[in-house]
Amino acid sequence: MRAFYSDQFVLPLPPGHRFPMAKYRLLRERLLAELPQVELAAAPPVSDGELALVHTPAYIQSVVQGSLTPAQQKEIGFPWTPAMVERSRRSAGATVMAAREALFGGQGMSANLAGGTHHAYADKGSGFCVFNDAAVATRLMQAEWGRTHKQPLQVAIIDLDVHQGNGTARIFERDPDVFTLSLHGARNFPFAKEISDLDMELPDGCDDAAYLSALEQALTELEARFNPGLVIYLAGADPHEGDRLGRLSLSFDGLEARDRRVFDWAWSKRVPLAFSMAGGYGREMADTVQAQVNTYRVAYAYWRRWQNLSQ
Repeated sequence: MRAFYSDQFVLPLPPGHRFPMAKYRLLRERLLAELPQVELAAAPPVSDGELALVHTPAYIQSVVQGSLTPAQQKEIGFPWTPAMVERSRRSAGATVMAAREALFGGQGMSANLAGGTHHAYADKGSGFCVFNDAAVATRLMQAEWGRTHKQPLQVAIIDLDVHQGNGTARIFERDPDVFTLSLHGARNFPFAKEISDLDMELPDGCDDAAYLSALEQALTELEARFNPGLVIYLAGADPHEGDRLGRLSLSFDGLEARDRRVFDWAWSKRVPLAFSMAGGYGREMADTVQAQVNTYRVAYAYWRRWQNLSQ
């Protein structure tokens, strides 16, 4: 299974900043040590033209040229630096590569060790998200698919980060070829929600059983309403009970069951799937990384199933 990383670009954040930048490097180190079967590769950057499939030219240029206003930087949550630009390009590039490998490369499944920047809108960033990687990957895969297929590529974005994918929902509102599903905390950020194709709001303290029941209901409705040719899955670690921003109460076992259910849903339909890690803000960073490693263990087992198809 192939996975793409961009953690070599570290943002120079001020002391005490709450974003856990080190988790990306720690995840890569854990995968190298414990899952060497996962083939890791540095992600390429996306171009301005690829970003423009989703983002407005004015916003792209304000990021690239460093002309974001203080208010825009505050909403994003990062101070502007050249490293922020390069990391954001490559984080989006990692999801593009994962989607391309899953859809066209014979992999069936592939991954981004970061990504899940679902709070970014077409014309602004927000909530630690600069460019919307899932949206850019969706639009680029649809364009590449359209070169050789008459029917458009339908993409389901299954967002299981604890926060609603508000930017993604707005970008794809009323788009018949993209289905946005978000399972998120009702009382968590963003406090003014957008309208996804399917929103499932969860109460504070939601446990494994209640979460998995809601997920089953969501997947059943997705299947009834949409027939995807590609799934992009945001496997956030922040529903974990140890997350300082999550407000939910899933155990490691609950998160693993969640991942298994999503992977199994896509596999049962033979729909290629690309996934990203999205949020994770554990009180102990090791808990976030452990949840992410668990996701990769489950994913690798399903990737093996895809490879058996071609043998």
